Amino acid sequence: MSLTGLIVFLIIGGVAGWLAGLIMKGRGLGVGMNIVVGIVGAFIGGWLLGLLGFHATHIIGQIISATIGAVVLLAIARMLR
Repeated sequence: MSLTGLIVFLIIGGVAGWLAGLIMKGRGLGVGMNIVVGIVGAFIGGWLLGLLGFHATHIIGQIISATIGAVVLLAIARMLR
């Protein structure tokens, strides 16, 4: 992965984590947690949407996929509390 790819990956993770925080908590989680939640959410969202036959190829689709996964992650974390 190139440096540019890594930066884009982190930005997508940050945006997705921030959006998931807004959806689930009404506020962001902080920059570091937004990135972590967004990156883990990207894997979850990619897997879930892949099961349904969808594959995000553009940056907007990747953000949507990562946000869906991050919301699922936060919902599971909320249930475990």
